[in-house]
Parts: sequence; C-alpha cells; structure tokens
Amino acid sequence: MKFITKIRWRMMIGIVAGIVMIVGMAGFAFMRQPSFGRLPQGERLERIKRSPQYRDGEFRNVHPTELMTSGKGRLQTMWEFLFSKPDGLVPDEPVPAIKTDLRRLLRDRELMVWFGHSSYLLQLSGKRILVDPVFCIASPVSFINKPFKGTNIYTPEDMPDIDYLVITHDHWDHLDYRTVTRLRDRIRKIICPLGVGEHFEYWGFDKENMVELDWKETALLDEGFIIHALPARHFSGRGLTSNRTLWASFLIETPSKTVYMGGDSGYDTHFAEIGEQFPNIDLAILENGQYNENWRYIHTLPQYLGQIAKDLKAKQIVTVHHSKYALAKHPWDEPLKNELEAAKKDSFNLIVPIIGQVIER
Repeated sequence: MKFITKIRWRMMIGIVAGIVMIVGMAGFAFMRQPSFGRLPQGERLERIKRSPQYRDGEFRNVHPTELMTSGKGRLQTMWEFLFSKPDGLVPDEPVPAIKTDLRRLLRDRELMVWFGHSSYLLQLSGKRILVDPVFCIASPVSFINKPFKGTNIYTPEDMPDIDYLVITHDHWDHLDYRTVTRLRDRIRKIICPLGVGEHFEYWGFDKENMVELDWKETALLDEGFIIHALPARHFSGRGLTSNRTLWASFLIETPSKTVYMGGDSGYDTHFAEIGEQFPNIDLAILENGQYNENWRYIHTLPQYLGQIAKDLKAKQIVTVHHSKYALAKHPWDEPLKNELEAAKKDSFNLIVPIIGQVIER
C-alpha cells in the first residue's frame, strides 16, 4: 500500500512539474514575440548608464515615486481590474466620432486631429506630427483593452505621410508595434525618449532616422523646428521589466506655434518649471483619464488638472488619455466632465474635440 501511494505521489509531482514546465515554456515563447520589443543594449545601454536619470539599473523620476500606493503589484492590480468592472466603465452607445480623410488635408493648414486616448495628429508650419499612434492593439493580447464602440475607425493606412513620429514612452497604449511597423515606410523621423529607440531598431527601423533624447536635451529637426525632451512623472516597460527605457514629455517649437505634449504624468514640480522655461506655450496637450487614487503619483488625478494648466500658462488646453479604452475603474465619461469643471473653476481655454474632428486654431 505504501509503495502504491509513493508511486501516485511521484506521478502527481511529475504531472505538476510537467504543467509548470509547459506553462513556463509557453510564457517564454509568448514574451519572445517581436511586439514586446527589446531591452537596450550595446552603445545605447552605455549612453543610458551616463544619464542623470538612470540609477541602480533603472530610470528614476525627479522625486521618489511609488507606482502602486496600495502595496499591490501591477499583475495583481490588472487581475482585479479584469474581473471587477463597475457600471459605467464602458459606454452603452457608440462614442461620437468623425472619419476625416486625413490624406486630403492641405499641409499649410494649422490643425490637430485627435483619434481617442493619446493618439493625435498635428499639422504645424507644413509639417505633420503623429503622437503615440495606437490603431491596432493597446495590449499584448487583443482581448484586453478593447476600444469602445465607435472609436476604432482609423487605421495606419488612413494616416498621411508623417514628418515626425513622437513617442512619449513605450507602454502598449502609447507604442503599438503593429501600427508603427505598418507606418514604417511613411515616417521620416522618429522622436522618442532615451532607450525607446531600441524597440524601433529591433523592429527594422533605420537608426539614422531616430532622434532619441534624454530629459532636458534639445534637437533641431529642421530649420525652424526645435524639439525639447522634458520630464514627466511616470514609468515604462512592455514586459516584466520596468524602467529600462525613459518616459518623457515633449515641447516642439515651430515657426507658427509652440506645443507641449505632456504624455503620461502624475503631478510634480516639473510642470511649473516647464511653464517658467517656456512662457509662450500656445497649446498644451495633457493627460486626463485612466486615473486611480492608487496611481496618484504616475497619472494626473482630476484635482490637479487645473493646477497643471496654471503652471504651464498655455493659451489653450486639449486633454487626451480618455474616451477609447477603460484602463481604470472610473466611468468612461468622467474625464470629460472633469475637464469642463476644471476649465470653469480655473478659467483656462479648453478645446473639447470629437474623435476625428479637425481643430484649426
């Protein structure tokens, strides 16, 4: 009897070990997909190690920043979100949107077209600037982060030829492998934070066409077009390893306008410093949505939106990071209500576009 029990025990151990091995191999194979990109190496890694933002093997924010103040890890937080969805998280009806023929937009028109979440097109002084385009998939798998009904009306093929592709950081909802690879032959220059160029090089993009910047670095893109990489309070990573690439906000100076592209950022002193350094911002594009009290240091909570507008002193404000995906537990339209309240309370000039609408200012 003991002999039979011992055999059964060994069989169970063998089965469990086999299952663990299969799951591990499947996970390893899954993480090896090209869409996950590649961690910096070689000369790029050596440059990263010289960055003032890089300490003890990873990039850091200006001030100490807890990613999850609840004490729960990213995986646990994601698991709870997937299986606990409150009412109002997703709209009952399709979100209003306009399908604009972007290829027919004359280059001399000064405009912005927002595509939902953090993707938008700018035309400034004859140049086309595409920021954080996500038109295919906003996560490692298609069944997570599905777009709201009515919002998924643009594809990479709808985009005109792009002078500058700007990527603020490498999270899946800002850097979409399928989108950028389908746009590859129509992008002249890529502007991204330090380390993010490794993904693009791995995906077959020409390193010579990349402008990869650390915070407080500046590049001349073309005559009259200057871009500044500036701080943000966030984090990075496409897999299990975080903060090996930098996150940033950007400010572009053109012959006609100065535009601040905020990316993802919790509130911190950098907004006031940017406002002091660049006192003539015509348009600031700011994060508003997919916030949570547990993420208060890495995303913009509603109560800080007005303060950020005051700090930057921008002539006009547009908010993004909402109206396409449910990445947090607030009602889908809460950010739209919050921005109207903030604009009324703090008296800033707010533009509220519909997805796909051409805004000319």
